[in-house]
Amino acid sequence: MHVGTAELASAVSNAGGLGIITALIFPTPEELRKEIRRCRTMTKNPFGVNMTLLPSMVPPDYGAYADAIVEEGVKVVETAGNSPGPIISKLKKAGIIVLHKCTAIRHAVSAVKMGVDFLSIDGFECAGHVGESDITNFILLSRARQTLKVPFLASGGFADGHGLAAALCLGACGVNMGTRFMCTVEAPVHRNIKEEIVRAQETDTTLLLRRWRNTTRLYKNRVTMEALKVEHESPTGKFEEVAPLVSGKRGRQVFLNGDPEYGVWTAGQVIGLIHDIPTCAVLVARIEKEAESTLREKLSFFKDSPPSKL
Repeated sequence: MHVGTAELASAVSNAGGLGIITALIFPTPEELRKEIRRCRTMTKNPFGVNMTLLPSMVPPDYGAYADAIVEEGVKVVETAGNSPGPIISKLKKAGIIVLHKCTAIRHAVSAVKMGVDFLSIDGFECAGHVGESDITNFILLSRARQTLKVPFLASGGFADGHGLAAALCLGACGVNMGTRFMCTVEAPVHRNIKEEIVRAQETDTTLLLRRWRNTTRLYKNRVTMEALKVEHESPTGKFEEVAPLVSGKRGRQVFLNGDPEYGVWTAGQVIGLIHDIPTCAVLVARIEKEAESTLREKLSFFKDSPPSKL
């Protein structure tokens, strides 16, 4: 949220990845149209749009956003969240490649039945909405490899080429990275927040909103911990008690004013693996080189002799 703009999406695509614009950070479908058009002036390479359907006190008009995406000729859409069937159907009818993100194998199987082309398997390590199963990627990706009949990406906990190499070995076709790209030169995030990510440890996140089955991984700051206290101690369990603390508008200000304590903001456990603020081009090239050298190094452990018959 608040980071997937044309600046970052185009930089990722120019670097050789698939940049993603976040649809719902724009207040209207028309504003999303403008951002898609703006991104096209910044990259000649493919980019996608994310649409996440989540519980909301005032749900957006998802259908209108999907119409804007279709009419603007976007070729790849990442979906996520609750009951995406109607949106997926609309996108597929338009010939769009649909990449659906999910945190459980049963949800992935359901998405395949809806006709998605790719899956993004999101482990418990991830930033933002982690689901309610708490399965880490080492198990989740292997279950995906055993179960799914469509290609999938690994999401949650990836920051470098060693992670990419591991994901490939576990059966994924690639990785989906969020927090790592927040900490790049082109990300529309205040420098102070990027430096906070560099300083952070893997233990500096916490889970919030489990009481309402909307579990979210956030950076562990003063506001997050205050909200967590309300969640644990409220005798009523009314979401209204915690809503002001988890306000998206307040969280957006963090990326603008550079105060990591001002509001809640999402970050994955992967913050413990991030130690610099490179450009997207430098980051992607480094990941590619690390992955290749890692895989070659591990293959060198094998001798050129036939396998033993056990």
